Amino acid sequence: MELTAGCTESRLAQLLETYDKLVFSICYKLTGDYFTAEDLTQETFLSAFQKYESFDGENEKAWICRIATNKSIDYLRSASRRSVPVEDSFFALTAEQRGSPEEVCLEEEIKNQLAQRCNDLKPPYNEVARDYYLRELSPKEIAARQGKSVKTIQTQIYRARQMLKKVYGKEEPA
Repeated sequence: MELTAGCTESRLAQLLETYDKLVFSICYKLTGDYFTAEDLTQETFLSAFQKYESFDGENEKAWICRIATNKSIDYLRSASRRSVPVEDSFFALTAEQRGSPEEVCLEEEIKNQLAQRCNDLKPPYNEVARDYYLRELSPKEIAARQGKSVKTIQTQIYRARQMLKKVYGKEEPA
């Protein structure tokens, strides 16, 4: 019995040396993740070691490739792959998308200040400025809303911009 175990271990060591890169490449191609492929490669050879006694000895390359493929498919189907993000990761992702709390607060303050300054403009420039700068509507959309020509709206946007420059006291960057 001791002799059989020694032969099995040496044969498995030879399998590992021979097919390590092949098994890794199969796992990597199926999962697309380097570290997951490393783990699945180890699991493949562990499984081969556990089932080596039942292996018939024919076409070991196909046999080890089949184990690697099955391990990868099982991984992709597993519930851990489809796990719901935990609170911390969700909020971290949301924070990354919106910026830091200071940036969000500063952005809100700037928008509020712009809204106030747009409201302070005389008609019809106040409405055009709100639509263009705050609601981010195009001149064509504003013209459709107000029943005016696009050229008229473009002129009003230009004049509203000039008025806002005076209020802010700075030139628009070139």
